[in-house]
Amino acid sequence: MNWTCRLAIACLCCAAETANAAYKVDIEAPKPVQSLLKDFLDLARYKDRDDISDEQLKFMIDTAGDQVRDLTSTEGYFSPVTKVELKTARGADGKDDVRTVIVTVDPGERTMVESADIAVTGAAAGQDAARIAAIRQDWSLPAGQPFRQEDWDKAKNAGLEKLQQKTYAAARIAQSQAEVDPEERRADLKVQYDSGPAFTLGALQITGARRYPESIIRNVNPLNVGEPYDVNRLLSLQRQIQNTPYFSNAIVGIDDDPEHPDMAPVKVQVTEFPTQRIRTGVGYGTDTGAQVEGRYSHYNVFNKAYVFDSQARIEQKRQYGQISLAMPPDQKAFVNSISTTYDRTTLEGVDLRSQQIGFKRARTGELYDTAYSLTYYRDELTQEDGSTLPANTIVTPGKHRALVPGFAWARRNVDDPIFPRKGNLLTLEAGFAVKGVLTDQSFGRLYGRFKQFVPVGRRDVVVLRAELGGVFTAGRASSVPASLLFRTGGNDSVRGYSYQSIGNEQNGTVYPTKYLAVGSSEYQHWFTESWGAAVFYDIGAAADNWNNKTFYNGVGAGARWRSPVGTLNLDLAYGIQKKQIRPHISLGIAF
Repeated sequence: MNWTCRLAIACLCCAAETANAAYKVDIEAPKPVQSLLKDFLDLARYKDRDDISDEQLKFMIDTAGDQVRDLTSTEGYFSPVTKVELKTARGADGKDDVRTVIVTVDPGERTMVESADIAVTGAAAGQDAARIAAIRQDWSLPAGQPFRQEDWDKAKNAGLEKLQQKTYAAARIAQSQAEVDPEERRADLKVQYDSGPAFTLGALQITGARRYPESIIRNVNPLNVGEPYDVNRLLSLQRQIQNTPYFSNAIVGIDDDPEHPDMAPVKVQVTEFPTQRIRTGVGYGTDTGAQVEGRYSHYNVFNKAYVFDSQARIEQKRQYGQISLAMPPDQKAFVNSISTTYDRTTLEGVDLRSQQIGFKRARTGELYDTAYSLTYYRDELTQEDGSTLPANTIVTPGKHRALVPGFAWARRNVDDPIFPRKGNLLTLEAGFAVKGVLTDQSFGRLYGRFKQFVPVGRRDVVVLRAELGGVFTAGRASSVPASLLFRTGGNDSVRGYSYQSIGNEQNGTVYPTKYLAVGSSEYQHWFTESWGAAVFYDIGAAADNWNNKTFYNGVGAGARWRSPVGTLNLDLAYGIQKKQIRPHISLGIAF
C-alpha cells in the first residue's frame, strides 16, 4: 500500500457519512519503533476521530502490517512481525462499547551498514584530493552503524555541501544507491558526486538599489574579481552590506551554470531602509536602572547618502545624547564622521558630566575594525552632595579638557559572531594629549580587552575575560578628564558589585582612578540549544597606584538564553569584599 493510497483513505475518512465513536490504540513495540508508530501509523493518527466507519477501521487494521513495514524500514528494520487485534469492552456507563486496537510489533534485528563507497568525478577528482579525503573521513554513516533512511540522506547531503561550499558551485549527486539485504541485515552504500567545474567570481551585478547609490555596496565589497568561489566569502559580502545603515536585507549568490564557471557574476539583491526612521524604546538594566530612549535617523542628507543620526537616552543613573553626521563608505570602506555627545552619570556619589566633539575615520570589516579619531573632551566632576573632594583623589573639582588623537583596533576570531563557542575577541585602544593644545594636562592612555571562548564537549563552553587600562602622566592625573579614567564593577566587569562601584573609595564616594585590571572565568552548560546555566568568578581592581590596590572578588551563577540578538544573561552574584548579593541582567553580544 503506497502513501498516495493512504492519503486517499484519509480523505475518505473525513467525508464518511456512516461513522462510529473514536477508538483507542495500544502499541506494543520497542521504544524507538513505538514512538515512530504513534506519530505516523494511520491507526494511531485517526484514533480520536469520531467519523471513522467500521469499514474504514477494518481497512486500516488489514493494511497495518504493510504500513508498519514501510515505517520501520526507515529505521533499518526491514522484516518486522506485526499482530493487530481489535477488542471491544463494555464502557463504564454500561451502555457504550469501548473499542481498543492492540498493535504488537517485533521489529527483528536492525540492518547495519556493511560498506560505504564514496566516489567523486569532475574537476575535483584531479584538483582537490584533500577535499575528497575530507568527505570520506567525515562520512557520518560508516560501516558498523545502524542504517536509517534519515541518516543516509543526511550523509549524502553533507558530502555534497562540502563540495559546494568552495570552488564547485554546481556539484551534484550523480548517483546514489543503498543495497539492502533484509535476510542478512546488511546495507551496502554507494554514492557518486559530480563536482562539476571550478568556479571563479566575476563582477557584482546589483539590483534593488534605488534610494542609495550602488557605490556603497561596491566600496564595502571584500571580494576580488577572479578569486575562487566560496560560500563564506559571499556571506561576508552579505554581512558587510547589512552592516551599513542603508539596507535591511541582502541576498548574494551566483548562477551555478556548469557551462559558464569562469568569472561568474556575483548577483546582489538588496532591500533598502526608508530614507528616515524613528525608533523608540523602554527597558531596564541592573547597571543604570530603567530607561527610555528615542532615535531619529536620516540616511540621505544632501541626496548624497550622508547619514544624520540623533539619539537620546534617559536612565535613572545616566542621561545620554548624541548627534552625528557620517559620509557613506569610501573606496577603502572607511566611513568619515563628525559627532558630539553629552553624557551625565550619577554613580557612587559622583556626578560626572562629559561633553565630547570629534572626528572619526572608521572601517568595520568581517574580522577587523579600525578607527582613527580626534576628540575634544570637556568634563566636569563633582560630588553629588556638593561637598569638597578629598585631597587624596586624583581628580580635582571643576572642568577639565583634553584634545585626544586616538586609535582603536579590534579583531573577531570566533566561529559564530552572535553565539561563539570557539575563538577570541581582542580590542585595543590608544590615545594621548599634550598640555597647552586645548589640554589641561599631558597624558597617554592605553586600554585593552580580551575574551577567549573554549568549547567543552558538544555544547558547553568556558569563557575567559581580561581587561587592562592605564592613564600615564608625569605626575598626578588631577586635570585629566574623568571620563578617560577608570572605575569598574557591574554586569560586564566584576559581578556582585554595583556599576562603577570599584575605584578610589572615600567616605562612601567612589572616584575614578588611573589604572584598571579585571579578570573573569565562566563555565556555561547548555541543556538545550536555547537554554543554559553558568557559574562564574570575577576579580578586579581600579587604583591610582599599584602599591595601594584592592582586588575585589565576585562569584555567582545564572541562567542563559540565546535570544535572536544575542545571549541574555540572568545572574545572581555575591561580592565577597562587600558581603552583598546582587542580581545582574545583561545582553551578551560578542562584538
